[in-house]
This record gives sequence, structure tokens and C-alpha cells, in this order.
Amino acid sequence: MDGPKRQLRVRLRVTARRRGAGDGADGSGSGAGAGGRKRRLDVPTLNSAVKLQRREIGGRQLAARGGGPAAAVPERFRNMRLQEEFDTYDDDAHLFVKLQFLRRRSKIMEIVAAKDIIFALAHSGLCAAFNRGRCFQDELLTNKRIAFLNLSPDEVIRSLFYNKNNDSLITVSVYASDNFSTLKCRTTPIEYIRRNQLDAGFPLFESESLKWPGFVEFDDVNGKVLTYSAQDGIYKVFDLKNYSFLYSIPDENVQEIKISPGIMLLIYDRTPSYVPLKILSIEDGKPLKFFKHLLHKNKKIDFIEQFNEKLLVKQEDENFQILDVRTSELIEVSVSKFMTPSAFIFLYENNLFLTFRNRTIAVWNFRGELVTSFEDHLLWHHDCSTNNIYITSDQDLIISYCKSEAVAEDGTVTPIGSINMSEIMTGKCIAKISASDPVLNVTPRRNGSKKRSSVWSTVPEALEDVTALFYDEDRNEIYTGNSQGLVHVWSN
Repeated sequence: MDGPKRQLRVRLRVTARRRGAGDGADGSGSGAGAGGRKRRLDVPTLNSAVKLQRREIGGRQLAARGGGPAAAVPERFRNMRLQEEFDTYDDDAHLFVKLQFLRRRSKIMEIVAAKDIIFALAHSGLCAAFNRGRCFQDELLTNKRIAFLNLSPDEVIRSLFYNKNNDSLITVSVYASDNFSTLKCRTTPIEYIRRNQLDAGFPLFESESLKWPGFVEFDDVNGKVLTYSAQDGIYKVFDLKNYSFLYSIPDENVQEIKISPGIMLLIYDRTPSYVPLKILSIEDGKPLKFFKHLLHKNKKIDFIEQFNEKLLVKQEDENFQILDVRTSELIEVSVSKFMTPSAFIFLYENNLFLTFRNRTIAVWNFRGELVTSFEDHLLWHHDCSTNNIYITSDQDLIISYCKSEAVAEDGTVTPIGSINMSEIMTGKCIAKISASDPVLNVTPRRNGSKKRSSVWSTVPEALEDVTALFYDEDRNEIYTGNSQGLVHVWSN
């Protein structure tokens, strides 16, 4: 295929917290934990979708990695083994951080990989970079930690975003000196991180006051950044390529902004019988359409979502509505067939969307029809988080940490999950990394090396309480993080 490979399209919103709420103020850890990576929904919505990192997949359809036909996709994951283990904990952390909770062993909340570097963010707010690729300058640096990305002793990193437009990593942080109340963004080129030259990065959006309920949202679908300064009452849009300011939007009565390819949906304060909506061009902010969507009185709004020309609306105990904003065609799906999900993932090229509810996943089209349900893909965690889910850029596979019926020698079911790879269009599980696989239980060794393996965990230990997952499509490797702050590399 000609041209660069398309990566996973991501919309990531990080919202500032109330002063002193979480973020280590009580020693409980950082906002990178529960609620740290989140997108705001309209105020009436209080379900767990608030905690979702919304990933929206776009770009051209890609051939299956490895150059084979679709039927060869399972071969990508054949003979996956536990190859490496990295630890984000450091006994000497007290030498470079001053916050007590940053020095503690903490679960992995987020993994990002780019250019043979693995970035692992712990719940404490400590973020480590590991060199996965071969280092020709110094073989000893291969599969070693490069550095911690926390530049200040009181810095708590809330989230990460890989900007493929300029091959850099953006960190979103809060600081003890500010009582963890203001989001600060910084970008650092990947190549400088590889050289451990972290001071080559520079701050972003310094003109914006990102205090609660302010936020910053990185939209890889359109190549834009949306910020909200509650202090100034203004939304601003920046170019993700060079971070230049494009235009602003006053927040008068704006309850929420949803971004879709080419457009933004402004959701205004509802009245008892309708909610005012406005669609803007994402490129210049010019209004394209203003309309009112009728509501059932005295019923809260479960969600309002925008997908291209389709508006998705669901109210409590009411039918699911799909409105074409161009033709005004309205499709309703019975409340008995479509119950409010905790999260969405939109698949732009396939013109489909995934819903997550009670650990299960379903695929729907925009005619309100169920396309796929999954046969062996029961998610491990009740609270849906895409930190434990990866969808390939060609939109054919979903990789998740799932429930597994692993049985111990005494016959009891063990609290160990599995990594399941399933086809999105068929729902079939095509591969699985499971502790019950006898091949995986062989102690891993580095191929062609007499060195002892760097893996201390057993396969069951590595698959227990996985809290983050990432699939590196270029290297065909799966990275998992667990509650002990360890990162494991699964590769064939």
C-alpha cells in the first residue's frame, strides 16, 4: 500500500477537576485513574460513559497486516508469547519526585506506543518511556527504560496523546503547586524522547486557563484541538499539526460540543420540550445548520451523539432515535431492542458503531439494526474503558481484556483474564492469549541470546488484573499493563 499507514483515530478529552478533588490532594493518586481520562456528556447524563475515552476510527480500509488476505488475519496472533517485562516502579523515585504517592507502586492506566517506544502511565501520575526497538548506538539500551516523563518533582501526568501529524507525544498534567487544579499541556518530539532529551519539548496553549470545568480535547479525526476555558467562557479550536489558533466559540448556553468528521455539534441548554442544536464547520467555525430536536417532557437525556449527518438521541425509558439532519428522516428503535449503552465507538469507514453495555459489545448500523454480537468477548471490567480495548486501523478486529474461565488445580475458577481477538463483522473470536494455553506457560527466552529472560512474572501472573492494553500494529505486539505497575510484551 502506498503512503503512510493510518493509525487509530482518537478523540481524547481531559477535563480539569474541582480544586483538591482527587489528583493526589488526599494521597489517593492522580486523575489518570477513575475519571482522569474522560469526555463530558450533557449534564443530565450521569452514567459510566463519562469515564470513557472515545475512540473514533477513520481513514482508508487497510489490508491485513502481514500482507496476507483477510483469511490470514489469525496468523498474526499465532504463537504469541510473553517476551518482555517492564516495571514503572523505581526504588529511587524519591530522588526526582517529591509527592509521596508518585513513589508508590501503582497500576498502569494507559499505554501508548510509537516508533518502537512504549509509554506507560501509572495511576499515580508517573509516566515511563521504554525503548522496545534495537538501539544500534548501545545494545544495552534495548528493552530498557529511557526516562520518566515527569519533568517537575510535583508533576502528575493525567493522560497521553500521540500526535502522528508531527511525530510527537503530548502530555496533559496537573501540579501540586497549583493544587492540581489546572491542566498543562506539553509536546515533545518522539526522537528527542528516544535520546532522553526531554527538555527539547515545549508547552502548549499557555494562553488558556484550563481550570475546572475547563478541558482540552485532541481530535485526530479532523486534526484539531478543542479547549474550553471556563474562566473566559470561550471554546477555542487549534490546528493539531502546528497548534496555531483557528477560531473561538462563545459558550453562551452551550451545554456540550460533539465533534464528527468535518463538523461540530453544539448542544445548547434544553427546554422542557426540545433541545436547540447547531452544526458548525470544523475548519472555520461557520454555522451550517440550526434546528430544534423535540424531546419527551420530564425525561432526562441519556445521550446525544453526532455521526456525520446522523444525530443519535436517547432519553430515559424512550425509544432510540436516529435522525438524518439533512433529510429530517427519523428512525426509531424500540427501547426493548436498544437499551442505553455505557459507551460508543464509531467506525467511520464501515459506517457502523459499537455499543458497550454490561461487559458486552454489539455492532449496529445507522438504520438501527443489530449487525453483530460477539460469541466470546465478555469484557473483564464492568466500567467500560478503552484503555483495555484496541480496534485495528482497518476496523476488522477488536482486541480486549476479557473474562476467562481459567481453572486452578483444585478446581476453583481463578481471577485471571485472557486477551481476546475477535472479528468485528462476524463476532467470532479468532485468537486468544490465555493462561490455559500450555504453549504460553513455557518460560520465555530471548531468541538467539544466552541472556536470562527479563520476564519475572509467570503467564498467569501477567494475565491477572490487566488494567491497560495496546496493540502495536507495526510491530505486531500486544502490550498489557497490570495493577502492579508492570508492562508485559506479547509477541510472536
